[in-house]
Amino acid sequence: MEYNVTMPENADSCKMESRLKDLCAGIKGKDASAADRARQHWDSLAKPLGSLGLLEEMVVKIAGICGSGDVSLPRRDLLVFCADNDVIRQGVSQSSSDVTTAVALSLARGQSTASYMAKEARCSVYPVNIGMHDTCLVADEQGKYLKGFCIREGTGDITEGPAMTRAECIRAIFAGIELAGQRKEAGASIVLAGEMGIGNTTTATAVSAVLLQKEPSLLTGRGAGLSDEGLKRKTEVIEKAIQTNRPDPADPIDILRKVGGLDLAGLCGLCLGGARYRVPILLDGVITLCAACCAALLCPACKDALLVSHASAEPAARWLLEELGMEAPIQAKLRLGEGTGALLALSLLDQTLALYQSGHTFSHLGIEPYKRLSEGEQECLRS
Repeated sequence: MEYNVTMPENADSCKMESRLKDLCAGIKGKDASAADRARQHWDSLAKPLGSLGLLEEMVVKIAGICGSGDVSLPRRDLLVFCADNDVIRQGVSQSSSDVTTAVALSLARGQSTASYMAKEARCSVYPVNIGMHDTCLVADEQGKYLKGFCIREGTGDITEGPAMTRAECIRAIFAGIELAGQRKEAGASIVLAGEMGIGNTTTATAVSAVLLQKEPSLLTGRGAGLSDEGLKRKTEVIEKAIQTNRPDPADPIDILRKVGGLDLAGLCGLCLGGARYRVPILLDGVITLCAACCAALLCPACKDALLVSHASAEPAARWLLEELGMEAPIQAKLRLGEGTGALLALSLLDQTLALYQSGHTFSHLGIEPYKRLSEGEQECLRS
């Protein structure tokens, strides 16, 4: 299987786009028989049917994308896509791009917020420089840092013009696809999607507003902690960016390249790559959900590889989840980023799999199994 799909800098834009379309067309959805086997196994366990709710469905979904009812997650990797967004010149954040560099370095050295949580979740963390201003970042000998994926040093100020060229956006998407393949080749049984980049709630909200065809005022949140005045300014910046660039709502590449960011484009590719290489992608907050919606617009079948972790406190999250047709198991008003929500969901999955793999069946206990309800009866139970 070919994993090296990154596009060279001088690649022709039309050829890149044609190859991306071919790749998306070749992506197959879930293995329905494997998903059914997982669901039947759940039904054999000594508990009320479906009583672990969304967590059971996550295991079924993993079985479907991996093609096996024998679900386990021995190797887990968190990829944190790091990029800078020059829209911060418009005062949409309390922080400068120096913070992107500082957090990326702490991720590489295992000293970030996500790093401490990942240790508990037995998950490896890999920061990816896909578009930072500081391209010379080097970790210490113990650090992990995925190099060679930087498309450009930050994106343009989206209030003045496009964030990047169409070719740069497609190259970033291919970088995410390749990273999914590399992690699968390295033995990953699940890949967690994270991001780090000052200003990226602004770009993600701009992309979401175009995708969802909703007013930015409905979707814009406070990010890392804006005042009322800062929130108003951020909303106005997003409105100006959309008016200036006029992205095509039917073309996710046009949206990403005009009002998005390199982290979003890379995450979009990661979602596509998860489907291509049959490895589940566990999403984090609003930024990864936005990228997933772009990927789903390019290739609806890729949704079979995507798992959601939590409903972010950012206003856009609710509508993005609705657009994906998915529900989040964690409703805790999280807004940290870096993949931390995905790490919490991974811990929930571990508990869920402990039961799934237990052999604690009705037959083992010598009692009659529960009978599955009709769809109408299930609906009454949910309501």
